Amino acid sequence: MLAVEASGSGLLESEVSLIVLLAVAALVAVAARAARFPYTVALVVVGLLLAFLPEGFIEVEVSAELILAVLVPPLLFEGTLHISWRRFRADLPAVTLLAVGGTLVGSFAVGGMVHYLIDIPWAPAIAFGALISATDPVAVIAFFRSIGVSKRLTILVEGESLLNDGVSFVIFTLALGAAVPGTSFSVADAFGDFIVIAFGGIAVGVIMGYVVSVLILRNLDDHMVETAVTVALAFGSYLLAEEFGVLVGFPDTHLSGILAVVAAGLMVGNVGLQNTSPTTRLTLQNFWEFLSFVVNSMVFLLLGLEISITKLPTEALAVVVAVLAILLSRLLVVYGLGFLHGRIQPERLIPGRFKHVMYWGGLRGAISVGLALSLIAHADVLGDALVSQLQLMTFGVVLFTLVVQGLTIERLIRHLGLAERSDAAIDQQRTQARLYASRAARRELERLHREGILFSDLWNAMDKHYATEIDVTRETLRTHLQQHPELETDMYLTARIDALRAERQALQDAARRGLISEHVLEELTLEVNNHLAALDFMESDAEQGEAVATEATESALDEPGTAP
Repeated sequence: MLAVEASGSGLLESEVSLIVLLAVAALVAVAARAARFPYTVALVVVGLLLAFLPEGFIEVEVSAELILAVLVPPLLFEGTLHISWRRFRADLPAVTLLAVGGTLVGSFAVGGMVHYLIDIPWAPAIAFGALISATDPVAVIAFFRSIGVSKRLTILVEGESLLNDGVSFVIFTLALGAAVPGTSFSVADAFGDFIVIAFGGIAVGVIMGYVVSVLILRNLDDHMVETAVTVALAFGSYLLAEEFGVLVGFPDTHLSGILAVVAAGLMVGNVGLQNTSPTTRLTLQNFWEFLSFVVNSMVFLLLGLEISITKLPTEALAVVVAVLAILLSRLLVVYGLGFLHGRIQPERLIPGRFKHVMYWGGLRGAISVGLALSLIAHADVLGDALVSQLQLMTFGVVLFTLVVQGLTIERLIRHLGLAERSDAAIDQQRTQARLYASRAARRELERLHREGILFSDLWNAMDKHYATEIDVTRETLRTHLQQHPELETDMYLTARIDALRAERQALQDAARRGLISEHVLEELTLEVNNHLAALDFMESDAEQGEAVATEATESALDEPGTAP
């Protein structure tokens, strides 16, 4: 018997359970890669199939605490490590509008539909709308990385999800609080609580992330210790925010642990990793990539096991209404708020094709299931029957989005022409990677020869081999760029941005060594930042021009009598 319990039923059982689940996840990963099948969707399907095994063979008891406090923080932290604040800041108005405004619209739109069509009381209906409005981009982002979707589209999808997770949790909590009999509800009080919970969580994450990034990662060059510190930060920021009220003497006060983790991850990714050695940076990236793989595997496999597919038909009408509600509300959020954003910030217009992907890529996952499971704690207020109904509705929506939308999103991306990684770009990356690898190998040989470890005759022979290989690869790359000059522009922008960041890092190092004053540091850093801003504009100019042209074309096609 395999037992997975949040509280743990023994070290041996837990260890066996973990090993078996990881083995299943690894086998699914191998099979999914061979079949070119979405890995996360495959895990859910396998989890559903495992649920049909004889009763008692696998017993899974998944609690809200297990998902929200143990599995979600590392996923959020790893996701934010790779987000460039420079890019994120450029689209922060759009992301904030979609995450905050979109979650509010989705919560009340879905809540209103299930209230009137299924006769669910208002407060639980809004709570359901909030928990189901938390999008999970894990499967979609995996497609983005594999087929080379625009970086801006990735930021919009991932940024919205990271922020709306926390916003959904806050609205969910407030709605459940309003469901308690005798509780007076005030819009002003709810808004005040929302501000405190959301921005309080962000403040906790920023402070803790800053302390780790500046005081530890900058001054300590030990990749093992620094990795351990980031793990403590990911879980510690969540726990500190959630238990903040207990620590300051107000037990009923809770801050958003989810937003705290997001803020802490952004700080480490954009400040901490810039202050670490290459060895530490590589170690951190590899560790968090591995941990993300393990946690993702566990999350989606447990989702499949937790979704009782045999019970879904008992609430078929409610599930269908919930699915239609999230599709309609997502329509309002993406296209309605997208239109509003275009009027507020026309220079950062979101292309229509981006909106199509954002709409159909609004998958639901771990956060929604975790919040649905937490409804058990409110059964005395809501009633067991209503809790069971809301949970089955959640499971039905999650299953629909992961399987139906998850299996078709890649086809949609390719149909819309958003798969940017052309054969020419792939060839360029392959050739460039070979060049980097050969030069790195040659530098290592030079070091070994210089230190007397490699004899001169061996070094001469191997150095000649790599020199010839580098020359041939460089010539191949030059010819390829002459045939595809648009790739050379991208290479130049990337290299120039990397060089400017290196200049900024060198200036900070010079200031720490006392070679330049703070005034000179600020003056020269401002110059570098201005150059980076100009390059950022150049980098996004082509994409933005395409966005405007696409919108203009779509508008023209909508005019009567316009030829296609």
